[in-house]
Amino acid sequence: MSTLPTWTIGLIVALLVGYFFVVSYIGKRGSRHSKTMTGFATARGKVSPWLVGASFAATFASANLYLGLPGLAYQYGISVLWYTLGSFGTAWLGLLLFAKTFWKYQKQKGGVSTLPEWLGKRYNSKTLQILVSILLLFNIYYIVGQNVGLATIFETIIGIPYEWGVVSGVAITIVYIGMGGAFAQIITDAFQGVLMSVTSVLIIVSLFWTIGGGFQVFNRMFDQLAAIDPSLVSTFSPDGPYDSVTTVLAIQFLMISFVLMPQLLNKILAIETEEELRPFVISSGVHLFFISYLPVFGGFAAKILVPGLTEADQALPAYLIEAFPPVLVAFMIVGVISAVLSSTDSLYLSITSSIGNDIYLPLVQKKQSSLSPANYDQRAVVIAKSSLIIVGAASLYLSINRPESLAMLIQFSFSAIISGVFGPVLLGYFWNKGNRTGAIVSVLTGSLSYLSFTQFHLLPNLYIALFVSSALGFVSMLATSYLAAAFGPKVGIAGKHSA
Repeated sequence: MSTLPTWTIGLIVALLVGYFFVVSYIGKRGSRHSKTMTGFATARGKVSPWLVGASFAATFASANLYLGLPGLAYQYGISVLWYTLGSFGTAWLGLLLFAKTFWKYQKQKGGVSTLPEWLGKRYNSKTLQILVSILLLFNIYYIVGQNVGLATIFETIIGIPYEWGVVSGVAITIVYIGMGGAFAQIITDAFQGVLMSVTSVLIIVSLFWTIGGGFQVFNRMFDQLAAIDPSLVSTFSPDGPYDSVTTVLAIQFLMISFVLMPQLLNKILAIETEEELRPFVISSGVHLFFISYLPVFGGFAAKILVPGLTEADQALPAYLIEAFPPVLVAFMIVGVISAVLSSTDSLYLSITSSIGNDIYLPLVQKKQSSLSPANYDQRAVVIAKSSLIIVGAASLYLSINRPESLAMLIQFSFSAIISGVFGPVLLGYFWNKGNRTGAIVSVLTGSLSYLSFTQFHLLPNLYIALFVSSALGFVSMLATSYLAAAFGPKVGIAGKHSA
């Protein structure tokens, strides 16, 4: 792989130092909005919906779309396009379906700060709220994936040892999230989302001079991939994760369900009025198209121009070095780093907000009734911010040993969560007979089934395991809700709500 001149590496380091000071400043400005649990977790009404939309897309992207997917494209070829198609098409469809109903219900309940709280109020169950917040701890593995992606960039481009790259990423993110909460996270992610969109467009434009062929550039690219290995241009990858029609359908299910992830739904909670939902959804869709669909072509081009990489996740940074002048590479590498940080900060915020709001508050309110609601809230914020250190340390420990595949690790983590919350969230929108017992059984059935399928290799394909376990969770909620209503008249059934 080509290396950058020393002065370019110095420029990247300087830009990153400047970036750190900027996000720290934003974090400091956001500190006045993060003194309450609602402010720390959502910054509701404090940020333009256009910026919240860009932040949604940036959070959606993560190291998975900017490093993991180009790495899989480098390994398995054009079959990866099934995933990127879902990342924009079905994912945005999911946002269109879920956003308004999710927002309106939380508004009717006086506002909520997290997905577990939304579910707790929907089914009138503190137990469910705590259970889902514990399930969200799987997001630590998602953070590990982001740490690995960031460290891979530092190692590949700057020459910083992998371990120090992990430490740097954890430290930077914890500082500004700890200070500014959701306000800092949304503002920085919005900036990162715009930068990532520009970088994605430049990747496509660069194919005209790296691959050539004019308007036949994509045909030429696929011809060259076929010359390397015919399997790289197969509709499905027999030896890879995209191996059948069933898998492709499961991927589309994954993408439409991914919108249910708490770090994404929290963006909807940042919207103050119903009128702001429209610009939020439009902004999300535009940025999501650029960010989710275009970078993977850098992985295809890297297979042609930079064969023999030791780590497939290095494909996109390696291609950028080949395709662009060093000074432009410096700015684009910062854009790729932004892709990683934009998801990492959302994940930290989601986990720590849930620890304070959904574990600490429900438990302590039962024991210390003499405290005022304001005191509860202030303590919850302190707990949430303090837990950043613990979560950061845990992710640091788990990141030291580099996983085999960045994309697969990330997909394992969020699939474990989706399989648990799919039934209660979806049925919470459209079915008024669901009750707390059914929701709790669904969370346990879905998540435990997924872990069993993957850890015991009963269904080794992560996408199919997600689909089957989510379906089991869905069906178990239907059955248990009916049984609980029939044989347990005292079981609280969630009342109707307008969609």
